[in-house]
Amino acid sequence: MAQRFSWSAGWRAAAAMGACFALTATASPTAWAHGYGKSDLQVRHPWTRATPPGAKVAAAYLEIRNSGRQPDRVIGAATPAAERVELHVMTTAGGVMKMREMPDFEVPARQRLVLQPGGSHLMIVGLKQPLAKGDRIPLTLRFERAGELAIELEVQPVDSRRPHH
Repeated sequence: MAQRFSWSAGWRAAAAMGACFALTATASPTAWAHGYGKSDLQVRHPWTRATPPGAKVAAAYLEIRNSGRQPDRVIGAATPAAERVELHVMTTAGGVMKMREMPDFEVPARQRLVLQPGGSHLMIVGLKQPLAKGDRIPLTLRFERAGELAIELEVQPVDSRRPHH
């Protein structure tokens, strides 16, 4: 005898699949591993390096993609792992590399901002304890238009030059 299709069974299955998707989509940011988003901004591959005992500073790197029609700006950052977070840029003049603090980083419309070793980065100042490989460090980015976005930095080996995800 042929099995009859039951709308109620079909709807139950669809509802169960939808519930699984909703739980996955609304899970904590760590469930998404290396990407975070708010408004038109997506933050990808946030990372930092492990630090030796006694170190008081670390640098953090990431990529911010702006898919919107309006530019935005990173105007600050904070982490409970340190006293403060500063926005820094590296420049080379006359063969000498210099680092200076910036008031903000522009994230142009429909473009991306890349914070990477040897360039612009977040300087984590006044570390409360050393950063160990494998740790995840909470950090909140403050944007001029999008507001605050909580992310986690993945701590990579001390000699890393790029994220190892």
